[in-house]
Amino acid sequence: MKVAKIHAKIADRRQDFLHKLTTRLIRENQVISLESLQVKNRIQNHHLAKSIADVGWGELVRQLEYKATWYGRTVVKIDKFYPSSKRCYDCGHIMPKMSLHIRKWTCPECGETHDRDINAAQNILAAGLAVLACGEAVRPGRKQSSRLGKLQRSRKAN
Repeated sequence: MKVAKIHAKIADRRQDFLHKLTTRLIRENQVISLESLQVKNRIQNHHLAKSIADVGWGELVRQLEYKATWYGRTVVKIDKFYPSSKRCYDCGHIMPKMSLHIRKWTCPECGETHDRDINAAQNILAAGLAVLACGEAVRPGRKQSSRLGKLQRSRKAN
């Protein structure tokens, strides 16, 4: 019983943190771009499984999507095969191969040095805004709020 209570307390704290984080993100941003990662496949990596499961990526995305609908915001999902960390944000050059242990890299085209995660975040945001501006969905599909969808349908009707 003691162990079960401790686990329940930890789960409640994680859930509370996710709710506070997603609410803050949705309130502060009109558009949120995400890379649609297969969490189930990543958990199969026995080195990272516990860490990934503890973070709750799937729950974070789920909460962002339903809160975006509540607040009239837009969540754009970018395809999991989009080369966000291998594409140079400055010139667009795509590195042919890059292993996961490489955290910083220099673009051979423009010579710019990139932090892998920051570069990926910039590319995902740019791709999400481009998708939103063009009005087309990227696999696996763009989630949009019902208010935005009604506005777009009313413009098409006029």
